[in-house]
Order: sequence, then C-alpha cells, then structure tokens
Amino acid sequence: MSSSTAAVGTTVVHRRYVSHAHAHYAGNLVDGAYSLGLFGDVATEMCIRADGDEGLFASYSDVQFLAPVQAGDVVEVTCELTRVGRRSRDMAFTVHVVARGASTDQRLGAAALLAPPLLVTTAAGTVVVPARA
Repeated sequence: MSSSTAAVGTTVVHRRYVSHAHAHYAGNLVDGAYSLGLFGDVATEMCIRADGDEGLFASYSDVQFLAPVQAGDVVEVTCELTRVGRRSRDMAFTVHVVARGASTDQRLGAAALLAPPLLVTTAAGTVVVPARA
C-alpha cells in the first residue's frame, strides 16, 4: 500500500436523487439513517482517495438533523477531512437539499431547484484506516 495522501481540507462531494422507495413516514419523509448512510459513502471515497483503502467508521459525534429529507429531493453530501492521525481520520459532513419535488395534480413530476440549498443534516465522524507499511 502506498503512503497516505490525506490532507486536511480535502473534500468529497456526492449528489443523489432520493427515490420514493426511501420514504418511511407520512408526508414522504425519509428517516435520518438515510443521511448517515450517505455519510458512509462519502467517507469511503475519502479513505480510498487518501489512503487506498475503504477504511472503517469508528464513531459519529454531534449529529444534527436540522430539516427533513423528503422523497423526490436531490441531495448534495459533502465530506471534509478535518484531522489526520496515524490511522484515524476526522471528517465533517453535511447534507444539503439542492432540489425538491413540487408535484401538483397537473404536473406530478414537477420539481424546483432550491436557492440557496437547504442544510438538512450535519455530523462529525472518525474513520480508521490500516497502518501504513
């Protein structure tokens, strides 16, 4: 395995459409675990880019659910590397809704871009990667 290229400030961004299959509650609401799963995805890419390994999540801290995610949303998930240890990596995460479904009886597939995007979830997390050879 090559040495780490992890650098504080490195950022990974994913965008995803939230399908109606993820709606878990009335009003097409999606459960908070959906955001945590997305954080795992961007953290995995961060570890691959920085360390050539998928890494393993060790902990989350300060998870904040600030607004709901709904089926039909387009979300942008961001991971920023905030600390690099020997084997641990601290990361800051956000989920923003960048577009939201705006269905009407006349236009069932209507949607709108949100300007500015809506911050819905934040968290801090720590992952671990194998020791460098």
